[in-house]
Amino acid sequence: MKSTVETLSSTRVRLDIEVPYADLTEYVADAYKAVAAKVNIPGFRKGKIPASMIDQRVGRGSVIDEAINNALPQFYGMAAREHEVLVVGRPEVDIKEYVDNEKLVFSVEVDVRPEVTLPDFSKITIEVDDLAVTDSDIDEQVDELRARFGTLMTVERETKDGDFVTVDLTAKIDGAEVDGGKANDISYEVGSNRMIDGLDAALLGMKAGDEKNFETQLVGQKDDEKGDVEIKLKAVKERELPPVDDAFAKLASEFDTIAELKADFAERLKRVKAMEQGAQARDLLLKKMIDDLDIPVPEKLVTDEVNEHLEGEGRLEDAEHRAEVDGQVRTSIKSDFLLDAIVKAEEVQVNEIELTEYLIRASQRYGMPPEQFAKQLQDAGQISQLVAEVSRTKALAGVLGRVNVVDKSGKKVDLEALRPQTPPAAPIDSEE
Repeated sequence: MKSTVETLSSTRVRLDIEVPYADLTEYVADAYKAVAAKVNIPGFRKGKIPASMIDQRVGRGSVIDEAINNALPQFYGMAAREHEVLVVGRPEVDIKEYVDNEKLVFSVEVDVRPEVTLPDFSKITIEVDDLAVTDSDIDEQVDELRARFGTLMTVERETKDGDFVTVDLTAKIDGAEVDGGKANDISYEVGSNRMIDGLDAALLGMKAGDEKNFETQLVGQKDDEKGDVEIKLKAVKERELPPVDDAFAKLASEFDTIAELKADFAERLKRVKAMEQGAQARDLLLKKMIDDLDIPVPEKLVTDEVNEHLEGEGRLEDAEHRAEVDGQVRTSIKSDFLLDAIVKAEEVQVNEIELTEYLIRASQRYGMPPEQFAKQLQDAGQISQLVAEVSRTKALAGVLGRVNVVDKSGKKVDLEALRPQTPPAAPIDSEE
C-alpha cells in the first residue's frame, strides 16, 4: 500500500491511498464467502457455491463492492497511523479508481486536531480571590451544627421561611387528578426549594388548616403547559436551636469549649477556601489559554455536535439557542484540543491509583458503587475516555504549578502545598 497526505487547512487533510490487488485478496475471498452464505442457487448448498457461479449469477462487481467496503476502513486506518494523522469526526471517502486484479485507488478527507502552540507557563500570572475566613463564615458553620441538634416545636401562626410544615399535595391537569399525583403527610422545609416550583411562595403566610391552589409546571409537561397543585396545610413547626455555649460544644463535638469549636471550624474553612483558590486558578488558567491562543476547530465537527444537541432537545429551529450551543461546543472542543496538547507535551501518564481515585469520586456523584460504575464504563467502551479525562486533569494541574498565582491582595498562592501526594504505580495505557 502507498499513501500520501496533503494538508487542506489547519484542521483538515486528504489522504491519497493506492492499494495493490495483492493486498485485497483476503477481503475478496471473505466477500465471496459472505455472498455464498446469503444466496440460494439450485444444485449448491448455501455457503458452498463456487466463485465462478457467484460471478455468473450475482456478478463479480457485487463481490468486489463488498470487499472494498470492508477493506476501506482498514487501509484508511493504516494510512492515518503511518502519517500520524490525529483524526476527529467522520471521514469522507472518494473511490478514484479500481482496476480488477490490479489496484484500488481512493482518497479520504477528514478533520484532524490542529497544532496547538503552548505558552510559557512561567510567564503567566493568574489572580484569584483572597483567602478570608470571616466571623459570619464561622457562625454559619456553628448554626448548621446547631440545626442538627435542634428540636421541632408546633406553632400556631403563619408560615415563614425556615419553618417545617406537614402538608397533603394533589396535582391536577385540567381539573383531573394526575396518576400518582397525590401525596399525604409530607414533611417539608419552607424556602428549601426542594420540591415543586412555586410551592415555597404558596406556603408563605398559610396557617394549619388552610388550603390553597397554585399553578405550576408538572413533571412531563411541555414548557408552555401548566398544571394545578392543591395544598392542605396540616401543621407548622419551627426549629428551636440550642444556645451557643460550652455545653453545646461538648454535646455536638469533641471540644470542651465553644472557642475551641470555632477555632476548629476556622482551620477547616481555611483549608476549604485554599482548595477553592486552587480550583479557581485552574479554571482561570484554562479560560485564559482558550481566550488567548489561536485554536482552530473543524466546522463540520461543530455543526454535527450542535445539531445532535439541538435534535435531542427538539429545538433544531431555535436560532438563538443554536448560537448559544455553538459557542459552548466550540469552547469544549478547544478545551479538549488544548488539554490533549498539554498531555502530549508534558508526557503525562495515568497510574492505577489515580484512575481508581477518579473512579471513586465519579461513582459518588452518580450514587453508584465504584465497581458497578467501572463495569458500566467498560461495557460501554468508555474506559479510554476515562483515562483521557484523568490525563487532562493531571496535565492541567501539572502546568498550573509553574504559573504565578496571586490573590487580589498581591500575595503569592502556593498551590503545590494543596497537591495530594500520590504514590507511584504502573501507568495505564490509554489505548487499552
